[in-house]
Amino acid sequence: MDKPGPDTPPTFLRIMDRAYDLSARISLLLAGTALVVMTAIFAWLVFGRYVLNDTPTWVEQVSLLLVMVIAFLGAAVGVHRNTHLSVVIFRGIVPSWLRIGFTLLTDVLMALFGGLMFWHGLELTMFKWNTLIPLIQWSEGLRSLPLTICGGLLFLYSTGHSIRVMLGRDSRKDSIE
Repeated sequence: MDKPGPDTPPTFLRIMDRAYDLSARISLLLAGTALVVMTAIFAWLVFGRYVLNDTPTWVEQVSLLLVMVIAFLGAAVGVHRNTHLSVVIFRGIVPSWLRIGFTLLTDVLMALFGGLMFWHGLELTMFKWNTLIPLIQWSEGLRSLPLTICGGLLFLYSTGHSIRVMLGRDSRKDSIE
């Protein structure tokens, strides 16, 4: 069996990357499915309103839940893949040693923000779980569950980025495209 070379990431980084990539793919699958379902139910809304003359009232409430899934899971994947909206002009004009510090600071702040989103989102989800959404009779906690999941993923992804920066294995490139 060959020994890992200097360019081979440590085992824990490879495992972390596989787990994070899998969670990102699952998140994108859920967000994409939510988008397709939302498109279908809006088609049903239009058909019901203009053809059947009977507007389905539940579509608005379900679509609000689906928008939460799309937005929050998509945002978490954006952090993981470094495709989220960011302002990088300042980091681009400073020396590389300072750029690394700013990158690490950004990752730590994002991890803290994600941790707070997770914690308070979990409290909100548990608080609202026994209340029902009008018209569809589903738990109100479902409205904040995507926020909670996104916070947990932001914490994990940003912590992973921080670890990579500290180990000198961060391959992200700043882009304003």
